Amino acid sequence: MAQQRALPQSKETLLQSYNKRLKDDIKSVMDNFTEIIKTAKIEEETQVSRATQGEQDNYEMHVRAANIVRAGESLMKLVSDLKQFLILNDFPSVNEAIDQRNQQWRALQEECDRKLITLRDEVSIDLYELEEEHYSSSTSLCEANDLPLCEAYWRLDPDTDSTDGLSAPLLAAPEPGAGPLPPAAPGLSHTGGPGPTEHA
Repeated sequence: MAQQRALPQSKETLLQSYNKRLKDDIKSVMDNFTEIIKTAKIEEETQVSRATQGEQDNYEMHVRAANIVRAGESLMKLVSDLKQFLILNDFPSVNEAIDQRNQQWRALQEECDRKLITLRDEVSIDLYELEEEHYSSSTSLCEANDLPLCEAYWRLDPDTDSTDGLSAPLLAAPEPGAGPLPPAAPGLSHTGGPGPTEHA
């Protein structure tokens, strides 16, 4: 009762009309059903013939059955109107349903975030292990031919004659237009020639 008093006047009037429709429809169903039961009773012979009385009773039953159907359809329409009224005006219930739905979505979001973080950590660990394996295998297979030229030069075998190592660059053909070769430095001898002279 207090809840109805708290409602606006238009809503309270609407609820009262719903209540009146409910009572009228239920009364119509009960009254027509009662009259159908009374009509089914066999009465004593009257001035009206039995055939005429049967037709009259049959017509009355059809009319009252139609009234019951109409009252039932009115009750179904009333149920639909009540549902619509609750959906449009029951804001606390609507807000509660929205809050529950939001909580469900938040829980689902948190679960997805946890799974994504776990997946990210596992992928990071696997990538780190794969990188270590890749770089370790690359280092073990690295040879002198893969090194830069200067580093490969300094890694030559110390037992090899240095002059043999230098002979290839010195015997390389000069580029066109480079001019005459510079004279050899004093004190250096060709391979197999006489050594430096000794001064007395």
